[in-house]
Amino acid sequence: MAALGAFLGLVLGIGILLCWRSGRRAPARRRRFAGWLDRRTDVLRQAGIDGVTGGQLLAIQLGAAVFTFLLVLLTSRSFSIAACFGVFAFFGPVAVVRRSRNRRQAELREVWPEVVDHLTSAVRAGMSLPEAVGALGSRGPEQLRPAFARFASDYRASGRFSESLDALREALADPVGDRVLESLRMAREVGGTELGTLLRTLSAFLREDARTRAELETRQSWTINGARLAVAAPWIVLLMLATQSSTLSAYDSTSGRLLLAIGAALCFGAYRLMLRIGRLPVEKRVLR
Repeated sequence: MAALGAFLGLVLGIGILLCWRSGRRAPARRRRFAGWLDRRTDVLRQAGIDGVTGGQLLAIQLGAAVFTFLLVLLTSRSFSIAACFGVFAFFGPVAVVRRSRNRRQAELREVWPEVVDHLTSAVRAGMSLPEAVGALGSRGPEQLRPAFARFASDYRASGRFSESLDALREALADPVGDRVLESLRMAREVGGTELGTLLRTLSAFLREDARTRAELETRQSWTINGARLAVAAPWIVLLMLATQSSTLSAYDSTSGRLLLAIGAALCFGAYRLMLRIGRLPVEKRVLR
């Protein structure tokens, strides 16, 4: 009887554990993973890379890591060194995407005042706000013409300004563009005669913001470049030394692997710290 009671208690405990584990935790984890993929997809859109999702970027990272690992392994015959460079290659595509995003945002930051000036001129000429926005598809800056041309096509097909503006905002995926488009939406919904004043004030604000940020980024560049050089230099030297058999045998030992792991952790931590010290405030898409 004692054994039967213990068995029933064990079954009851396992049942309660399974019920608890099958609650909200698994869907919450899936939602967090889906949100993480959505954020990566948004970074790709901000970089101007269409047609690639966050999951596909993850697959590209895995492919780059495996390819680099096999390449270095075949070249150096060292599993430890190949594993280090495989980890570096895993984060390489993300670094390229973020750099492209920063470069694209800097370029768009320079052209948004021109967009607002075009809108101001069109409104003064008597055009409606949707017509003025759609005209940017042929008269606006080169970088933004395709997106505004799609807006004009969407608006002609649906006649819904707000929905077409939402599609334009997602296509541009730019924090400054979010502020400009939301200002246009507010002006459209509220109405009034102050649209020209609003656009002129917005243009002056965007120009001042772009000029200040450009000066700060110029002064910041030496910090970023120094951090990248300091992190890359020891690993380039390690790759050059990997052609010597004595080096390979040293790093394939237990102490050698420990040294590589500590060195990689220190380089990663120092690089992140340097970037954090020299980082400028990043504009976020708060009006999504």
